[in-house]
Amino acid sequence: MGRSDTIQIRVEPETKKEAKNILSRLNISLSEAISMFLKQVIFHHGIPFELKVPNEITAQTVKKLEAGQDIHKTGSTEELFEELER
Repeated sequence: MGRSDTIQIRVEPETKKEAKNILSRLNISLSEAISMFLKQVIFHHGIPFELKVPNEITAQTVKKLEAGQDIHKTGSTEELFEELER
């Protein structure tokens, strides 16, 4: 690898922690993941995934979740899928 530049970004601590945990299971550093993202931006000449404005129902649901309202929790993914099948 040749020269490298430094990028400083601000993210919420919990976002960074969760991302690092997932990336470590993939054996990828946060720096490598960000570099991969930037290379994909170059390759796609834009954001490498679809961005959409949420519809009204989705927007309302996100607002409720962010406010901690109407949250349904299950003990496991298996329990969630069992509930969905009912």
